[in-house]
Amino acid sequence: MTTLDTAPVRRRTASAFSAKIGPSLFFLAMLVVTLIVLLPVFIIAFTAFKPIAEVNAFPPSLVPTEWTFDNFTRIFTDLPFARLILNSFVFAGGVTVLALAFDSLAAYVLARIDFRGSRLLLIVIVASLMIPFQATLIPIYQLVADLGWVNTFWGLIIPRAADAFGIFFLRQFFLSLPRDLDNAARIDGASEFRIFRSVVLPNAVPALLTLGIYIFVNNWNDLLWPLVFTTDQEMGTITSGLTLLTGPSGIVPYGVMMAGSLIAVIPLAVMFLFVQRRFIESVASTGLK
Repeated sequence: MTTLDTAPVRRRTASAFSAKIGPSLFFLAMLVVTLIVLLPVFIIAFTAFKPIAEVNAFPPSLVPTEWTFDNFTRIFTDLPFARLILNSFVFAGGVTVLALAFDSLAAYVLARIDFRGSRLLLIVIVASLMIPFQATLIPIYQLVADLGWVNTFWGLIIPRAADAFGIFFLRQFFLSLPRDLDNAARIDGASEFRIFRSVVLPNAVPALLTLGIYIFVNNWNDLLWPLVFTTDQEMGTITSGLTLLTGPSGIVPYGVMMAGSLIAVIPLAVMFLFVQRRFIESVASTGLK
């Protein structure tokens, strides 16, 4: 009889214990995974503040025993780093702005306007995603060289002013928007461009922000494209400039390189923190404008 009376109490106690321990274990697991993911960032950050002797010491240590800012000073003396930062902003920002403009226009036409051959055109655009980037690099370089755009922002930006993935991504999002919005605007006498600018784009802010972040980060971190289309050090970007860092006898100054990498990460982190709040607000208000 006593066993029957205490069984429900034991079950409630076990349930309460599980309710307390479950979230704690989940939080602990997420904390461990987060630390593992952020470990390379910690290595970059701590190495940037290590003196040369400690960077090359074995066995290596994670946290520096002696902190120094010499690596950050050297990155601006060994390279025209301020110019490289400016070039990266112009390159990544210019590609992002133009790609969002052209991709959204093409996506609107494919998603909201019915015309003969639209399906075939979409298939061709999606199929172009299967072509390796390296296969088109030499023909594009030859075209850029014939135009005299090597070592210019035109040569860096214009060939990337549109992207097949961006067109397909925005088209799929535009298809999810109700067509009643378009029809209401047409009844009021709005042109197609007015519908695109005043109706579709305001409701596509989450997709535009997502694609914009993807394009900006992809071009900011790109190494091969600036290396191929720029031979002048003054026209390089952060990623291509860091490859030029060599010390005596060809030794790579990893502390200086980590300092440059850390500086390169800061704009991306700030942009993400700013856009993240704007992205959440846009998702909450989509379809209400």
